[in-house]
Amino acid sequence: MQKLYFCSNGKSETDSLFYQLFAEFPSIFFELIGHSPSNSQDYQFRSVEIKQTAFRIDGVFLPPEDSPDKTVYLCEVQFQKDQFLYHRVFAELFLYLDQNPSTYDWYAVIIYPKRSLEPDQTRLHEVLLESSKVQRVYLDQLESSTNKSLGIGVVKLVVEPEENAANFARQLITQASQEIANRLSVRAIIDLIETIIVYKFPQLSRQEVEDMLKLSQLKQTRVYQEALEEGRQQGQEEGKLAAVPLLLKAGVSVEQIAQQLEVEIEAVRQIAQQQS
Repeated sequence: MQKLYFCSNGKSETDSLFYQLFAEFPSIFFELIGHSPSNSQDYQFRSVEIKQTAFRIDGVFLPPEDSPDKTVYLCEVQFQKDQFLYHRVFAELFLYLDQNPSTYDWYAVIIYPKRSLEPDQTRLHEVLLESSKVQRVYLDQLESSTNKSLGIGVVKLVVEPEENAANFARQLITQASQEIANRLSVRAIIDLIETIIVYKFPQLSRQEVEDMLKLSQLKQTRVYQEALEEGRQQGQEEGKLAAVPLLLKAGVSVEQIAQQLEVEIEAVRQIAQQQS
């Protein structure tokens, strides 16, 4: 069974934070809509262009080829009033389905900071909005039971009032350091929290934001520095692997490529299999 999940965009700076968040941590999207975060395994969050139209769907969760559940998720993040939002969202959805007829199932999620930003007239799309395939999420109405979730907390930080934002961000940073074992994931969450605060306080410099969140000292810790170095090494390896397809086309063997690039031979084999 192939299902389809979409996430679309109001094109504001705040919206872009959500696309960064979902791209780096797809499990948060699934948690936000009440699904198990494990559903996000191997899902890829992408922007999808619809050919021969002016439409581009900015947020689509695409399942892996071998996934038993191939639902495609469309996600629309809307932080501005748009009376024609549902016209656009459902037009994009059905154009996508027209151009991807093998899609078996779909699920659409529209995320608002508050209910009042919904279009005033929804009668035309009522049958779709009330169906089991469409979910509207209002961030200011998230259940209190989700308050202890780190992922939901990061989402709520985007709409947190300025007077509470810094304190809430510091709490989330502490929570991330305590709950996440992977150093790279901790650094990524902390960097994302910092980015959200930068957006919320554009009058402050990056250094002033670091001081507000007490990050300067944290970034000097051994754990953070090791995560930073690990991230650099990972980026270097990805850069090396990008050259593998060209070397394969040039007739260089898998063993020779692994030796010359100083990368794992299994990683080269996987790319070679994809090229075959």
